[in-house]
This record gives sequence, C-alpha cells and structure tokens, in this order.
Amino acid sequence: MEKETDPLKLENQICFPLYTASRLLTQCYQPMLKKFGITYPQYLVLLVLWEKESVNLSYIAEKLFLQSNTLTPLLKRMEEQNLVKRVRSDKDERSIVITLTEKGREMKHEAEQIPRYMAEQLPITREEATQMYKTLYKMIEGL
Repeated sequence: MEKETDPLKLENQICFPLYTASRLLTQCYQPMLKKFGITYPQYLVLLVLWEKESVNLSYIAEKLFLQSNTLTPLLKRMEEQNLVKRVRSDKDERSIVITLTEKGREMKHEAEQIPRYMAEQLPITREEATQMYKTLYKMIEGL
C-alpha cells in the first residue's frame, strides 16, 4: 500500500495534528496564565463567567463541553483562590450556581492582554485563524 493512501499512517490521521496543535497552543498560554495563577481550564471557566457573572454549573459544563464531575474539583480550587463562589440555587437545591467574586471580576481587565499575546504567538494570519475557527466549530457541531 502506498504511504499517501495508507489509512493507518500517522500523517493521514486528522486527530493527530488537532491533538498536537491543541497541546502546543495550550502550552503557549502557560506564561500568561502563570502570571494570574490559573490553569488553562480555569481560564476557560473565567471566560464563560466574564460573559455572564452568575450561571448554573450545567451552563458552564454545556459551554465547555465538559462533565460537571470534571468541573466540580476545578471550581472548588477556583473558590479556594477566591475567584468564584459556589452556592446551591434557591429555586432548585440540586442546582449549583457559580458566581464571580470581586477578585474574579477584576481579573477580567488584566486578562484582556491574553488574546493579543496569543495572536502574536500564532504563525497564521487573522483570516486563516478565522477560517480555522469556523472549520473547527463545524466539526464540533457535527460530532
């Protein structure tokens, strides 16, 4: 079988460049996130909360495509860092409401530099990034 058409050749797997690019991109965030004392998953949670300061845990799970049992320890650490507050909903005791603290809200202004920093790190044009974004979301929606 020719190497170009070998379905099991590493270079023919779409998952490999996606996985590698994701891992390398996440590593690029580390210097900036280290300044804030947060991890990449915590940054993602903050991005959701900077859009809406108070949401149900299930909303965050849906937005980030994560299970609530994955988010719970992450949110607990964020609460210990005084970035968020977790409280049971008055309307439904089974529901947990996540709210930004003052410290979490203040971090938003400082974090505005992160997207600019990341744009400088990427070896692609803005147009290529926009097209990739659209293509990736098309893939996510299809899966």
